[in-house]
Amino acid sequence: MTNSNSSISKQYHQLTSVQRGQIQAMLDSGITSRTVIAQEVGCHKSTISREIKRGSVLQRDSSYVLYEHYYADTAQIYHEKRRRNCYKRNPLQHYAVFFRMLSRRFKAKFDATSIDEFVGEFHRIMPNYPCPSTPTVYRYIDQGLLDISNIDLPMKLKRRRNKRHHSHGGHAPHKKNLGNSIEQRPKEVENRKVPLHWEGDLVKGVRRKNQPALMTLTERTTRFEVVIKIPDYRASTCQRLLQKEIDRHPAWFKSITFDNGSEFADMTKIKGCQIYFAHPYSPWERGTNENCNGLLRQFFPKGKSMKDKSKAYVQQATDAINHKYRRILQYHTAEELFKQYISS
Repeated sequence: MTNSNSSISKQYHQLTSVQRGQIQAMLDSGITSRTVIAQEVGCHKSTISREIKRGSVLQRDSSYVLYEHYYADTAQIYHEKRRRNCYKRNPLQHYAVFFRMLSRRFKAKFDATSIDEFVGEFHRIMPNYPCPSTPTVYRYIDQGLLDISNIDLPMKLKRRRNKRHHSHGGHAPHKKNLGNSIEQRPKEVENRKVPLHWEGDLVKGVRRKNQPALMTLTERTTRFEVVIKIPDYRASTCQRLLQKEIDRHPAWFKSITFDNGSEFADMTKIKGCQIYFAHPYSPWERGTNENCNGLLRQFFPKGKSMKDKSKAYVQQATDAINHKYRRILQYHTAEELFKQYISS
């Protein structure tokens, strides 16, 4: 029968220095029963057995016979030493799974992930494994403790302070808007609550109109990216290939906001989607698209022709961006959220 009045704690607690003093006093008075001592101290008798074994020191009596004696001070010192040592772990071993996956990811050819995004992704898909913080990972990289270096982190090397946006005394009144101004966009576009409103631009390798370029379209709510390789960036080419993309996915596009460049002069002819234009010299008005264009630059450097870049290469680079686990999306991917929207 269980004794419901037992004073032994059912919840595990570490012994205090006072309790260790109690144990020594009872042993010194001749009480050796672990059960009796446990009831007095308020813990399980197995705890008392382990404590006495750890805190006992070999002594010699007057006849030089060895015997063990429990000392509360010795047991407390031993306890504190164990507590200190339990934190002296090897971080590379403790986070071994994380660092192995991190190295594999950042050595990949097609990847646009940042350290913070990888930490968030790891937390989400590997919740049962220990994961260091973002600053800790950067510190280990800077200290040379990992097999990746800053050269493997193109986004870190590109980081710089944001420059202030200069309005040039307004929005460059000497340059005419091509069509509907960004100021005419409905409020649902501004707050991003309604999906399928896009921002667009061109990413150019060599800045000549007869050179191939990329038309980039970024969905404002999910950050999903559509990238179309175009043979040149004449206005008629841009309009024709965008219309082809809209006709292929008519349910995807409610509006697109472009900059005021001459290559978009024919976009007012687009059917099935409302087109707006940002103010001249105001790229921050399409900041979502500008950010994605910066990510694409890892795969398409400025000054290098895109003639040798295949459709498959362009798609791989696009997938690398759409498969990023982003902090701004609560560490979901753009593709994951976009598919949810278009399927609902």
